[in-house]
Amino acid sequence: MSHSVCIISSRAPYSGQSAREALDTALVSASYDIETSLLLMGDGVYQLLKGQEATKIPRKNLSAMLQVLPLYGIDTIYVDQLSLEERGISSDALQEGVTVLAEGELPLFIQQHSRVFNF
Repeated sequence: MSHSVCIISSRAPYSGQSAREALDTALVSASYDIETSLLLMGDGVYQLLKGQEATKIPRKNLSAMLQVLPLYGIDTIYVDQLSLEERGISSDALQEGVTVLAEGELPLFIQQHSRVFNF
């Protein structure tokens, strides 16, 4: 197994610092040329909704941070299909560059990484 990192983000985008910390960790990992995957599950799927604006709250817009991931070599964001279904979110409502993983694909996807960080 090659050295790779999977960052799992399961918190809503502006409910605290966890979502931001997950993105920061992904960016730092990728900046060291470590193969890095970002997987959004649970309430973390809300980070991918189009049209987010954080101007009315004192937080950095996470949507903008997600858009710079390809500059660091993270070309695909993975999302848990079951989490989308539980929240009534269709894949059409998500930003581009997202790959939806079916429930049966998650264990194998996570096992393919040598390190997993859960936020």
